[in-house]
Amino acid sequence: MSACVPARAADSDRTERTHPPHSPPPTGPRRFRIASADVSASIAVFLIALPLSLGIALATGAPLQAGLVAAAVGGLVAGRIGGSPLQVSGPAAGLTVVTADLIQHYGWRTTCAITVLAGLAQLGLGCLRVARGALAVSPAIVHGMLAGIGVTIAVAQLHIVLGGTPQSSVPDNLRALPAQLANLHPAALSVSLLTLSLLLLWPRVPGRVGRVCRTVPAALVAVAGATAVAAVAGLVLPKVDLPSWRNHALAGLPEGPVLGLVGAVLTTTLVCSVQSLLGAVAVDKMVSGRPGPGHVTRSDLDRELLGQGAANIVSGSLGGLPVAGVAVRSSANVHAGAVSRNSTMLHGVLVVAAALLMVPLLECIPLASLAALVMAVGIQMVSLHHIRTVTRHREVLVYAVTTLGVVSLGVLEGVALGIAMAVGVALHRLTRTRITHDEKEGAHHLHVRGQLTFLAVPRLSRALHLVPPGTDVVVALDGSFMDHAAYETLQDWQSTHTARGGTVAVTGRRAGVRIAEPAALSSVNPAVGPEEAGASDADCRCRPWTAWRNHQCDRPHSLPGGDRRPSPTEAENGAHATEGTDSSHEGEQVPTGTGGHDLMRGITTFQRSTAPLVRGELARLAREGQRPTQLFLTCADSRVVTSMITSSGPGDLFVVRNVGNLVPPPGAESGDDSVGAAIEYAVEVLAVRSITVCGHSGCGAMHALLDSDPDGAHTPLRRWLRHGRPSLERMRMDDTSGPRPRLADRTPADAVERLCLTNVAQQLEHLRAHDPVARALKDGTLELHGLYFHVGEAQAYLLTERDEEQVFDRVRAVDLAM
Repeated sequence: MSACVPARAADSDRTERTHPPHSPPPTGPRRFRIASADVSASIAVFLIALPLSLGIALATGAPLQAGLVAAAVGGLVAGRIGGSPLQVSGPAAGLTVVTADLIQHYGWRTTCAITVLAGLAQLGLGCLRVARGALAVSPAIVHGMLAGIGVTIAVAQLHIVLGGTPQSSVPDNLRALPAQLANLHPAALSVSLLTLSLLLLWPRVPGRVGRVCRTVPAALVAVAGATAVAAVAGLVLPKVDLPSWRNHALAGLPEGPVLGLVGAVLTTTLVCSVQSLLGAVAVDKMVSGRPGPGHVTRSDLDRELLGQGAANIVSGSLGGLPVAGVAVRSSANVHAGAVSRNSTMLHGVLVVAAALLMVPLLECIPLASLAALVMAVGIQMVSLHHIRTVTRHREVLVYAVTTLGVVSLGVLEGVALGIAMAVGVALHRLTRTRITHDEKEGAHHLHVRGQLTFLAVPRLSRALHLVPPGTDVVVALDGSFMDHAAYETLQDWQSTHTARGGTVAVTGRRAGVRIAEPAALSSVNPAVGPEEAGASDADCRCRPWTAWRNHQCDRPHSLPGGDRRPSPTEAENGAHATEGTDSSHEGEQVPTGTGGHDLMRGITTFQRSTAPLVRGELARLAREGQRPTQLFLTCADSRVVTSMITSSGPGDLFVVRNVGNLVPPPGAESGDDSVGAAIEYAVEVLAVRSITVCGHSGCGAMHALLDSDPDGAHTPLRRWLRHGRPSLERMRMDDTSGPRPRLADRTPADAVERLCLTNVAQQLEHLRAHDPVARALKDGTLELHGLYFHVGEAQAYLLTERDEEQVFDRVRAVDLAM
């Protein structure tokens, strides 16, 4: 396995270059190739789409051929133009209620015209590039809308399952259900139960037989099995009736009240757009979590909106149902291993072939079987996972109101109610502030939960003035927002309280925002002097990832006796702080030198601000043990922050740091047991899946290698740097005979940077020589990566192989889907 993983793969939709870059282009046409993974994925999607398209058309009351038209157009048009390569579009269950209502009120031809107008509206929104704005809708509203649509579908299809005819609304269907149960149709019920049983049990077949069975979609097996049993048993049931394509109804001019038509267009546009955009985002997540080296371009949401609009225009014009991204088919496409949009388009071709050649076979399917299939899809739209999620985020009320609104009134009305409820909940949270006051160990504690706005100022002022003068007070702010009125109220009271001899400590505030007065800060941390506490915050450079002194405020610090402690810049230029102790606390000595002060302040900030946030995660890791996925071997340089570069948290990285990010090769004399033990432990005990060697710009070890004197003193540093001499020799050989490791967008700035790049490649070679690494590479359970981090640019470069050259390429945003 190569030690380098490409930072970005070529788009599979593009044809690879087949001639040298400076030669004339070929005269003949390029051959169009379809990957075998796309062919197999298209067949899997087609087998799911065929029965679902017929079932959704049945549920809406549209001609059954309209479902096939929408499936074909969704695959060919939306698949070719859309911005999500692996999302499969077609007639969606989320549009069933909307379309059924339109057909009932306006008729089929006008419904087709509304679909065309909705497509034009989607084209306009796509041109305005507002696709990201559609994702601002609360997930609780979207999930509630889908759940309401699912309930509506399930209740309506239940009547067909029982052998009857559904009514126009959920309340009417519920009222008619007792009478329907009293007049069951045994044949329809038996076929429906058989369909549901196969649908439920087919994915659960155990063992090797089950793995083979799961290659055939459960929906196809359920409908085909029920159809075969009905035919063998000779059951008399209503079946699929596909009229001749010569009699297929196309779109007509819209007829009806203007306001009603405008509302219908807006509703169709909203549901189609939101479902498609959310589906595209979900597909990106599924692709990023899919194992394997294949890379698929992330979705362009504005282009996806344009593709959906074009598909709806074509589908409506040809007499098809509205088109949107479909979660079931998209999920099947991703899991089947599709690598490009060719799978989506090929599935559309297969639907066209089936609609033209398989009409006699399709007309054998009982309607009860399709109704059972669609009812199961509707039930699955009420997701328990979504309910748990909105409950955890305290948005279950928004979810419930949206669901009930869609079920009782309709989609547009239900969504409007959900939006109104979401706004009400947000305002309630903004105004609901709880302030508690208690006394512990002689100190008064005020705990403020919620957002501090001007609406909470009266309660805050009342609670503050209940605190006796001259006492020690801790004000804990448990919220993310404080407006100017609340800030001034708290600051004014704090000034008055400290002037009367009291102390105030404000906790829970964001880094870089101070409210406490000098005395208050001194009481919280004795190492902080009054001069520092009262200093201006204008130059504060505090950041959330660190509390250490040289990353914070460049202001002078006081030492005992009135001496001024120099800033880090001054210290680097030769100024030295005087070490000392502060004996203000009886029985303990508090160091006040630069190192001791920084250490105390860092630990204090961690315990106060960070520890409460990570305590739960660290407790889980303490119980379960560490399970990192990566070994990250980098330099000991203080500017290289591994967790920040890789956006990692506790338990993610197993980190080894040394001077020069060196990996000594195994061997009695040249080896190093410390690094070798870490590699062995990471690979064989922790079973990491990747190892990264990370160099960086301005590396002092590389400077030392270039300036090394073979006859110099053999200090510990010199003895350690001997492991870097192969990198120095490799760079000198590359200068004369071989290609040099280089950066993609520029040449190395100097010899030090060239050596830094060469050193990363050389240490990967050393890494392969270790037995645990060699075995894991042979088994295919481990990958090696080379990384170069330019400190000044804050830019990471990933080592790739390009035309037998080793190139450090920028890690762009598109690589986040890998």
